[in-house]
Amino acid sequence: MARTVFCEYLKQDAEGLDFQLYPGDVGKRIFDSISKQAWAEWIKKQTMLVNERKLNMMNPEHRKQLESEMISFLFEGKEVHIEGYVAVEK
Repeated sequence: MARTVFCEYLKQDAEGLDFQLYPGDVGKRIFDSISKQAWAEWIKKQTMLVNERKLNMMNPEHRKQLESEMISFLFEGKEVHIEGYVAVEK
C-alpha cells in the first residue's frame, strides 16, 4: 500500500515518495512532507535550471544554488525563475 503524506507543496494529502531521494535533513523533510506529484514537478524545474543556467553538479556552489531553489519551490511556494521561459497557458 502506498504511503500518504500531507504534501506541503500541494497543501493536501497525496501519495508519498517510496524512499528518501535526497540526503540529509532536507531529504528527510522531503520524504516526510512532499508527494510524488510535487517531486515530479520539481524534477522538471530542476532539469530546466541545470540546462538553462549551465549548472555543473560537480561544483559545490552550483549544488548549493540548486538546493536553495528546490527548498524555495517545494516548501515556500516560490516559482522557479528561468530567464526567457514563458509557461504555456492551458
